[in-house]
Amino acid sequence: MILSVDKIEKSFGARSLFSGASFQVNPGNRFALVGPNGAGKTTLLKIIMGLDTPDAGTITFAKEVNVGYLEQETKLASDVPVIDEVMNAAHEIRELGERAEELQLAIAEAGEKGGVPEQLLNEYGRVQDRFEGLGGYELESNARQILAGLGFPVEDFNKPCREFSGGWQMRIALAKLFLRHPDLLLLDEPTNHLDLESVQWLRSFIAAYEGAVLIVSHDRAFMDACVDHVAALENRRITVYTGNYSSYLKQREDNLEQMRAKRAAQEREIAHMQVFVDKFRYKPTKAAQAQERMRRIEQIKSELVILPEGHKHVDFKFPDPPRSGDMVVKLEDVSKSYGDHTIYSNIDLTLYRGDHVALVGPNGAGKSTLLKMLTGIEAPTSGTRDLGVNVGVAYYAQHQLEGLNESNTVLQEIDSVAPGWTVPQERSLLGAFLFSGDDVEKRAGVLSGGERARLALAKMLVAPEALLCLDEPTNHLDIDSVDMLENALKRFPGTIVLISHDEHLVRSVANRVIDIRDGKMTVIDGDYDYYLFKRDDLAAREARAAEEEKAAPDNPRAAADAPRAARTHKTMDGTVAREGKKTREQRRAEAEARAALNKRLKKTRDRLNKVDRDLEKKRARYQELMELMASEELYADQERFNAALAEYNELKKAIPALEDEWLELSTTIEEETARGRA
Repeated sequence: MILSVDKIEKSFGARSLFSGASFQVNPGNRFALVGPNGAGKTTLLKIIMGLDTPDAGTITFAKEVNVGYLEQETKLASDVPVIDEVMNAAHEIRELGERAEELQLAIAEAGEKGGVPEQLLNEYGRVQDRFEGLGGYELESNARQILAGLGFPVEDFNKPCREFSGGWQMRIALAKLFLRHPDLLLLDEPTNHLDLESVQWLRSFIAAYEGAVLIVSHDRAFMDACVDHVAALENRRITVYTGNYSSYLKQREDNLEQMRAKRAAQEREIAHMQVFVDKFRYKPTKAAQAQERMRRIEQIKSELVILPEGHKHVDFKFPDPPRSGDMVVKLEDVSKSYGDHTIYSNIDLTLYRGDHVALVGPNGAGKSTLLKMLTGIEAPTSGTRDLGVNVGVAYYAQHQLEGLNESNTVLQEIDSVAPGWTVPQERSLLGAFLFSGDDVEKRAGVLSGGERARLALAKMLVAPEALLCLDEPTNHLDIDSVDMLENALKRFPGTIVLISHDEHLVRSVANRVIDIRDGKMTVIDGDYDYYLFKRDDLAAREARAAEEEKAAPDNPRAAADAPRAARTHKTMDGTVAREGKKTREQRRAEAEARAALNKRLKKTRDRLNKVDRDLEKKRARYQELMELMASEELYADQERFNAALAEYNELKKAIPALEDEWLELSTTIEEETARGRA
């Protein structure tokens, strides 16, 4: 046993969080603590750490156990460089090193005096073993490896801690914790401020960690990869399941089926005996039997199975965005620099209606910069950004949580962006974001981080735009909230560009992946699993090519081919291109396909362009007439008024007809283009 939580109880006013909550963590265990928002997961971690006190029950640690705790929020304002801040956290390792040096001196002095006490040698052996086991001799190299794994570039190792944002400071806190190598790690939402590649590094780190781990997380793929037990907070108690998160879901459902069956049998038995009691309780000949059945009913009621609260699943479909053209947003010959630092150079990217794009790659590669250029928040240094027809943009990032009016209630915040909605409609929307009952009357200023994130998302999706750009939308959301968001995004008919560390969400939503690294952008037309296959396949081919080249360094033909090979590269799709260009055959085939498609669609595109021009003119004239007909002068001239009214009525009929035709032509072009791309 390394940690024992025994019969913990905790209440806040009339609200009870825990009642007899118990579980035990043994050395090497990797536990996930799960439950809905508000169930008390963070409170329980604080009770374990002694930062909060239970109303009843006990927390017991093994003797001399070293515990490390990562909270959801942290703040480092020091001028100490990152590498020093991390290394300074390993105070136990440093103390062991100092003690080992002291013992070495003591042993040397005792040896000079004629004999070394056995007790001194034994202590030195224990200290030395512990020092080596904690990586004392590789302290700086371990610190550098951990920082690199968490996404820090080498040039940032010597920057002062205060220069980093909140998310990066959380990573510094994680690095400090991991370097200490505690016997028990308590991690509260450790993936919230990591990118996808750092999450993959973290789960590998935890899977290989020698100590015990207790994690609170909403990331299902992360928990599946690195936990072997799940402690589920249900009905104010803790139920322990063996296995990862997916195994827990299956076991929980199996248990629920058994519990439902047992409860149904108990209720049937109660109902059967109650009929006898109601019929015979006042008959002298049957009174004793009726009394016996009444006692039995009370006994069964005291043993009645209590079903755990079900997960909150709300089936909600967001309003469809305005119908856009086939092309939604285009970047052409775009470059982006900050001073002397170039992020992108001459990139092209076109997104179409229905694209659900995930941006992936190491931290600092430029994912958020690309997202901001697509939204128009940041302008490219050179090149152009074009939006398609009827395309509006909605952008979600963590800073939007600060845009909530602290004095407004949840309902008032939604009402401010939903003019014309009734209160029942607004409550229905908030219910989809897990605000129910009196929750809608909470002030924004008292909401938790997860509640604020849900409210900001709800405000954005009340009337979604054709292009949704989401930067880490699942931070601070619990699993039920992520499920709701995932289902809504999967069914969203517009275009999505998503940055997320949640692999399950990316795998569920994305139908295109853009890999960004080393200043290059590779577009994969396929889902996340296809992207992983292509990435691993390319890495394997490159490794084989490197081995073959190494195996035959003196091969004259290989040497002759080297200049030519240097001018070619393999793309992630496995094709070979020379100097970044496609082969002649590829270019010819693609040109022929484009020519055939253009020929097929020429009349349709010509007509669409004409309809576009006519619509623009008629809408402009319609607006002029609306302003003209509001003028009193027009009413004084009956002839002019009648002419304006007649033209107004004609436009009211013509504009919808043209819009319908525009929609039909756009759909035809989209479908034909999609077939051509396939």
